[in-house]
Amino acid sequence: MLQKYTPFTLTTDVSALSGTEKSLIKKLIEAAEIMDECFWYEAYGDKDALLSSIKDENLKTFAQINYGPWDRLDGNKPFIDGVGAKAPGSNYYPKDMTKQEFESWDQVGKDSLYTFIRRNQEGQLIQVPYYEQFSSQVKRAADLLNQAADLSDNKALTKYLKLRSIALQNDKYQSSDMAWLDMKDNHIDVVIGPIETYEDQLYGYKAAHEAYVLVKDMKWSERLEKYAQFLPSLQRGLPVPDRYKAEEPGRDTELNAYDVIYYSGDCNAGSKTIAINLPNDEHVQLAKGTRRLQLKNAMKAKFEKILMPISKSLINPAQQKHITFDAFFANTMFHEVAHGLGIKNTIDGKGTVRKALKEHASAIEEGKADMLGLYMIKQLHSRGELEHDLMDYYVTFMTSIFRSVRFGASSAHGKANMIRFNFFDEMGAFARDPKTGYYKVDAAKLEAAMEALSNKILTLQGDGDYIKVSELVSGYGVIKSDLKSDLSKLADEGIPVDVVFNQGVDILGI
Repeated sequence: MLQKYTPFTLTTDVSALSGTEKSLIKKLIEAAEIMDECFWYEAYGDKDALLSSIKDENLKTFAQINYGPWDRLDGNKPFIDGVGAKAPGSNYYPKDMTKQEFESWDQVGKDSLYTFIRRNQEGQLIQVPYYEQFSSQVKRAADLLNQAADLSDNKALTKYLKLRSIALQNDKYQSSDMAWLDMKDNHIDVVIGPIETYEDQLYGYKAAHEAYVLVKDMKWSERLEKYAQFLPSLQRGLPVPDRYKAEEPGRDTELNAYDVIYYSGDCNAGSKTIAINLPNDEHVQLAKGTRRLQLKNAMKAKFEKILMPISKSLINPAQQKHITFDAFFANTMFHEVAHGLGIKNTIDGKGTVRKALKEHASAIEEGKADMLGLYMIKQLHSRGELEHDLMDYYVTFMTSIFRSVRFGASSAHGKANMIRFNFFDEMGAFARDPKTGYYKVDAAKLEAAMEALSNKILTLQGDGDYIKVSELVSGYGVIKSDLKSDLSKLADEGIPVDVVFNQGVDILGI
């Protein structure tokens, strides 16, 4: 099971860091380690009790990678004897709580991102805020962020760290999100707190703690600056009726490249994130935009160690020349940019898309970002704003479906890739040679499939149609026999599914 992962060392050019920056990074990594504690509780419960009960060291390592006894790359299948199925709501809700009980509970804020649902002594449902459940952890993390702020000579970073330290202690993140977007010329960055909702597969309501410690690649970031200006015109050109694209994407949108030097919590569990689009707060996005962070060193690791070997195994040899790191980087980048396109609020007043689509919201949003990222590439290429052969982007995109679908049904990204693979197959976007098992991309049909699926997803999101989204997920979010045999072939060839990191202060040598 450990062979599903290949090790990779997270580092950066330490010689480019000042002594103060090195001290600041140490504080941020300490704070990030605390987010790991919080996520263990959210994902499983008592980490120490679980790990102390496992005698086999390899099995213990696998549990640490998965933050629990369930294999995240195999549909959360339990890998320790006697462990039952993972609760869809992880540790956010009582294990004996039914959906009917929750939905009939007349309680304001029960769908808050930042509360656990528990039972009182009488057995009634109650809410426990994160800042109460994690009172000691957030106090320690907040102190470390304040110490880091005092070390910083970048005013915007100092402001953000101080506001984030407050937010960790009261679960009010909007001000610190705004301050994070105001940072422009900082060399060091950190993303920290309860952010994504992937771990809550019961409703997709509850956020999970995580942290990334980052060093900005200034030269690569400068190359990416120009693309944000195209967002408004790309929004207007989306292949849906006007009412589904009436929202104006925030103009204060940045694209930056980073070396990531530390992962913890949610982003470090199972499959690892290689690009980020934040903040998730719809109000912040519409008012101010987002920042797209491309994690260049982690991206390079997946390209070289996973994507290239997959291409040699499954892609028609005549098209293998089209698989390039530049195309992989661009596809990943525009996926993140595309999260800012489309619609955040349903068109008939049902509230946000995230609330309306519940546990399916994350998978559908990831599917949207994949499709609209490809749409952006086609549009920008036609305007002469992107170099290289368009087939580079398409063949690399197709190959990456095989990479991501291996994350399994427990991953929003894995589920989105299953849906897209089956939809593309239906529309003839690629052909599989039954004799060789090689796949070949048909550019014209891929573009038609991209437009059709974009239209379908954007319409479902705008309508907030939970029933039709459920039908899409159940109908297309499955691995059929040919794909299953191809994925088994990749496993038999020893091609890893994802990476696991060697990381920390000692690794960095600071």
